[in-house]
This record gives sequence, C-alpha cells and structure tokens, in this order.
Amino acid sequence: MRETLPPPPRNDHPNNDMWIDEQIWGHRLWDTTNPWLIFLELLGVAEAKERDRSLLDDGGTPYPLRFKPAQRMYVRNILYNNEPLLRIADEGLADSAAWEKWLMAMADRAQGVPVRDFSYLRKRFSSFPDFVALVSMLRGTTIENTSNKRWSSRFVFPFGRHALYEDLNVRNNSASREYINFGLPGELVYQMLCRSQGSAELAPEIAQMFDGDPCDRLLQMLEPDYEEDKSTRGNSYLPYASHETFDDLARDWLELLRGPLPRFDTYPHLAALTCLHLLRYQLLVAADYCFASKPHFVCEVLAPRRTPVRELSVSNFQMNDTLPSRAVDAYIDAIGRSDEWQRRQRGETPFPDCRRLLVDSVRWPADDDYSGPPDETALLLDLKRAAQARHRQHVAVVHRSYGAGCGLVSRRGTNQLRYAPTDALLKCLILANVPTRMDYSEFLDLLYRRYGLVIGEREAVQVLSDDDFDRKSFQMNSARLERRLRTLGMLRRLSDACAYVENPLSLRM
Repeated sequence: MRETLPPPPRNDHPNNDMWIDEQIWGHRLWDTTNPWLIFLELLGVAEAKERDRSLLDDGGTPYPLRFKPAQRMYVRNILYNNEPLLRIADEGLADSAAWEKWLMAMADRAQGVPVRDFSYLRKRFSSFPDFVALVSMLRGTTIENTSNKRWSSRFVFPFGRHALYEDLNVRNNSASREYINFGLPGELVYQMLCRSQGSAELAPEIAQMFDGDPCDRLLQMLEPDYEEDKSTRGNSYLPYASHETFDDLARDWLELLRGPLPRFDTYPHLAALTCLHLLRYQLLVAADYCFASKPHFVCEVLAPRRTPVRELSVSNFQMNDTLPSRAVDAYIDAIGRSDEWQRRQRGETPFPDCRRLLVDSVRWPADDDYSGPPDETALLLDLKRAAQARHRQHVAVVHRSYGAGCGLVSRRGTNQLRYAPTDALLKCLILANVPTRMDYSEFLDLLYRRYGLVIGEREAVQVLSDDDFDRKSFQMNSARLERRLRTLGMLRRLSDACAYVENPLSLRM
C-alpha cells in the first residue's frame, strides 16, 4: 500500500459527514459528469494557475490547491442569456435603433455582472448584423449543447483563456459556485498531472493552449476592459504524492500535444484518455486496498453473435465493478485491525474511545448517526453500512459512467455491460501510442501493458485461468480488431505474417 498524504483539516470540508471515499480516492471522483466537462474543468484550473505563473508547480506544497478561475459573466450573458438578440436582428431595424433596443434589453436581462452596460460593443463592431453573426457562430461551438439547460452552466469550445470559466449558479444577480457540471474531477486531474514525472515537460505544452487563437481573440472582443473580481477556489484533495496513472496520463497528453494533430483536434482524444485514466486510477487504488491483482479489461471486439470473449468481458466488468465497494470494506476492516483500535478496545472505556477514534479518522458518527448497541464490533458494522450507502450514491458508479464516457464500456449487441472499445477510443489509443507504425502484435502487447486491455491470445493467457482461456476465441477477437483498424485506415497487412498498425497523420508528415 502506497503512503497517503495527510487528510485536509475538517474545516476545509465542513459539509462532509464521512471521509472514507475521499481518503481512498480523493475529494472527489464524481460520476455525474463526462469527459468533455472534466476536460473543461481541468483547463479552467490550469488557466488560473498559468495566470499565477505556477502552472503544474505546487511549490512543494501538494495541499491545498488554490486558484482563481475566471467567471467571464459578460461573455456568458451575451452568448447564453441573450434571447432578444435574434428577434431584434429579424426586425430589420436601422443599425442604431437595433443597437439601442438590444442594449436596453440587456440592461434589464443581464445577471451576475457588476454593471449592466454593454455599450462598449458598439465601438468594436462595424454593424449590429456583424455582432449578431459573431455571437451565432460562437454559440454554435457550445459543448454539450443539448444537456445543459441553465444558461450559466453552458460552455463554449475551449479556444483559449477567454473561453474558460467556472460553472456558476446565478440568482438575484449574484453568482455562486455550482458543482453539477464541475464536480471536482477536473481538479483531481490537474493535481495528477502536477504530481506526474512529466509535469515540467507538460507545462509549456498546456500553456500554449491558452493564447493566440483567432476565435479566442473574438471572445475577448465581447468582454469589457475591466479587472474581474475572482473568488479563490480549491476544495479538492488527492491522497497520493505519486501513482503510475499520473505518469501514464501525462505521457499520453505529451504524445498527443506534440503529435501531428492540429491542437483543437487533439482535445476530444485528450478528454477521452483522461477519463480512461481516471477509471484506471479508481480501480488500481481499489485493488491496492483489497490486496487484489492489478485490474485488467477483457475487451470484446464486437461480434455478430455471442462469443466466449463476450462472456468473459461481462464477468470481468462485473468483477471490476465490485472492486471500489470491496475497497471501502477493506479500509474499514483495516481500522478494526489497527494497533490503535486494539489498544482502545482493551482500555477501561472501549466503546467511547473507539467511537472517538472513528470520529477523528473518518468523521463518523455524528451524535445522531448511531443508534446501535454500545459495542465496538456493532459500531464498525454500522459504519460499513453507512459507508456503502454513501459510496453507492456516486463513487460506485464512476467505473461504469467513465467507462461509457471514454468509449470502453458498452451494452451494444447485448443487455449487459462489458468492455467493448469504440472506434473513437481505438483511434485515441493509436494516436497516443503509435509514433508512425508498429507491429500489430506489439500494439496489442502495448495496450495490455499500458492500459490493461486484453484483446489477443497472448495477453489473455497471462490473466485468465486454464478453464477460462479459449485460444481460438481470442484469435478471432484479435482478427476482428485487425479488420476494424484496416477499415479505419489505421492498419496495413503486408503479408500473411506481417501486419502493422499505422498512425496515418505521422505517415503523411
């Protein structure tokens, strides 16, 4: 078990009535988000730290992470709280009259801005139709356009620093932090990159994502010249100073950002692989707590009918899905085996002393949270029940939620979840791992070593028992993947014994 960092002071998270999931994985893994929103949250943190000249540099103090994310309320009102704009544009008014009518409407409508004055825009646009055309174009780049209904929780494509801002809830002209879309996984990812071995190399690559794009300069035109009042954020906590998934994540980011893809084209791949590594982080940490073997993912390449590989993938998914829950039980069992618990059990007042130990270590139970008998064993059992009930609300769902989000987990062709990588995920993996070309068998071995993906027979024989291993089924599974990659233009077979996975972008370069 790797050494964990000290938990944060209780006053930093006063609303957390239990601190178990957080001490295992951090504060916090959150299931009700998706790869793009995690990516946007991460970029918002990175932009704030780059502004402070401390990008991916914690100065030797891993906690607390403190940053001041942008809010950019003028831009957000113009893009998403601006229903009268197109209606006024369709009225065919003279340019001056259109501006006056729209400015009056925004003076009544705008929320969360210090002064409801948008007249600065008239000096920056030659005509009202030009302004309308720009707003319409930028609105068309909205991320998750159909899922976010509230205007203050909608996000434009991350063209640069002026397109990055935090999730807010605006009421009565006052904006407060919202956790529906940005639930802190993006802050965890930032800390993972900061603590990775590649942080120094990665910092200048990420800094280039914030400035210089023409669309970002267009967004800057929509903001007035003023110094925004930014609030300090930073409630997240990552328990480990280092972890293999931190280094794996940084390596994939470096490969993609330094690769031949245009910068914006790398963003979907960065988002998907970030989500995949978060999933791996959760399962690898859980396996450590359970003293289980390193998790792997038996991947079915979609077949026209049910195959033994599908059966193994379904059972493999179900086994991995229970790992986080088992880790919670293992964490609590470790408290019961600890020297301090045993010492207090042998003391003169065992129950109050053991209860105080739980309050100090996991912030449970509160005065009204335990009504069982005054017995230490019953107390631990009640803690398990309460911890599992809390765990099931969000953290237990991360594996399947992030797996589906990154394209690893699917129900396609069956009613049971299993590992079945999508074409999009396969493309991400090739772009991040194949510099130019790679022998196909070497590629399958690389996917197993770096990500735990089991596709071919050579990888399957390393993780499956003799009873489960079916050589022919995995040979056919590998052949199906080969055909898929050839269809995607990412594999070439030169002879019966020679197939190469190719990165088509590098080949063109």
